[in-house]
Amino acid sequence: MPDILVVGSLNADLVVKSPRFPQPGETISGEDLQIIPGGKGANQAVAAARQGASVAMVGRVGKDSFGPFLVDSLKSNQVNIKNVIDTESATGTAIIIVDTNGQNSIVLSAGANGKMSSQDIDAIDIDAKILLLQLEIPLETVIYAAKWGKQKGMIVVLNPAPARELPDELIANIDYITPNETELSLLTDSSVTDEASSEQAAQVLLQRGAKNVIVTLGSRGALIVNASNTTHVDSYKVDVVDTTAAGDSFIGGLAYKLLESDSKLSAQEQALALQKAVKYANACGALAVTKFGAQPSLPTKEEVERFTSLL
Repeated sequence: MPDILVVGSLNADLVVKSPRFPQPGETISGEDLQIIPGGKGANQAVAAARQGASVAMVGRVGKDSFGPFLVDSLKSNQVNIKNVIDTESATGTAIIIVDTNGQNSIVLSAGANGKMSSQDIDAIDIDAKILLLQLEIPLETVIYAAKWGKQKGMIVVLNPAPARELPDELIANIDYITPNETELSLLTDSSVTDEASSEQAAQVLLQRGAKNVIVTLGSRGALIVNASNTTHVDSYKVDVVDTTAAGDSFIGGLAYKLLESDSKLSAQEQALALQKAVKYANACGALAVTKFGAQPSLPTKEEVERFTSLL
């Protein structure tokens, strides 16, 4: 039985480095095109697997050259691909421009990811401790998967990206939701500009049924908000090369550490364990931005431990 089950997207990332983002109607020159395995679901599966977790992936690819390329990347990272199926559609792709500051601009084409349905969930014959979800597959499938995971007794983690409004029936089935500030603002229809407004908006999600809200703040770390308390967890200062998959790296590290959670711990011990898990996830995210590309940038457990031991 795998520790972590990921239901989500697989994308071929078509990446070009550029001195800056082009203006509307403008053509600028970039570097050579690179084709890199990505997709939030696949990235998070690989991120968790590189921390040593046993991971299975549920998703779809097309019957084109990108499909085997993405599946082989999962296999090479010891991710179970039994429930990754071919479909009569193009494989999902992401067109990514990375500027000289390491910031990116992304356009998604869902392709096979858009074909995922409740039937894909019903076909899963794998149990796990943690279920990871994102929003690059149809929303109705995400809702169905969250309910399915809760019925199975799994810890359900939702990375609400790409940003969109979400119904209460989804949020109420989530144990950990991990928005960034932009996503949190959209989810709660409020202005999120600093730590105080992040906490206020996170409280709205708690009122709608979420159990724990972890707001990722980029270089400023993360904010944990739940019914017990609010805690800020510092991040790490690094030189940014490419921010692609930083959030996915964070999720993979968080899920890996959540495997250590124990319901027998006292409330205070559980809170401390969550803080440590988020601190570890921050290290994973920080390391990811120091390398180019999505899956190639995801750190191993050894790299994370070495990085944190030097601080």
